[in-house]
Amino acid sequence: MCKTEEIQLLNSEWLGTNATLNNPISSDGTPVLGRRYTVPAREGRAVRVARGQTIRIVNTHGTQVCDTWAFSQANLHEFMSWEHGRVMISRVNPGAGDPLGSNRRRPILQFLEDTSPGIHDTIYAACDLYRYRILDVTGYHDNCSDNLRMAMAAIGLTVPEVPQPLNLWMNIPISEGGKTEFLPTVSKAGDHVLLRAEMDVIVAMSACPQDIIQINHGTPADIHFIVEPA
Repeated sequence: MCKTEEIQLLNSEWLGTNATLNNPISSDGTPVLGRRYTVPAREGRAVRVARGQTIRIVNTHGTQVCDTWAFSQANLHEFMSWEHGRVMISRVNPGAGDPLGSNRRRPILQFLEDTSPGIHDTIYAACDLYRYRILDVTGYHDNCSDNLRMAMAAIGLTVPEVPQPLNLWMNIPISEGGKTEFLPTVSKAGDHVLLRAEMDVIVAMSACPQDIIQINHGTPADIHFIVEPA
């Protein structure tokens, strides 16, 4: 299905579908603690992480960008927000030791560990069908915005909007003049980040489907995650 010619009235609406919609990790997103889950290439998954629990997100092949969101379980209108989060840490690239702020200016996650070179992005919006139109794609193209919407729908929730994600491992250098570039990841296979929930959250992840520019080395790949007890 591809609603390419329709007007999107709500930010919660997806414009096409993939296997994300019918393959949640469980009916409501509750994980088995310690189990390793897959986010297949080009798809998304959502998982409930209780306060104090940690989520380990693994760049299995080292080449993959993972768009990552966090929403309060108590109120989906509170979410990890990089307009607010950059103010909290006074820089554009978070790292171990940093709180990751919500749109209510309080920590929603805590960045605990990073075994990669620490190159991530908080500037660029999640890819969407409109982005692929600009890149001259015709027909439907899997995208991170729809993956978020479908991953949340798969566990019975409606995402109110698509916030700016934490683009794990996305390599967007910013020059002195403020110019940006889209470059391939510099992480290695098996690199991970470890994030702790500072409230009961739903973490959504998209194994970015971008295959037009080289951020994923041209070929999207799967990633993995594990939710660990407090």
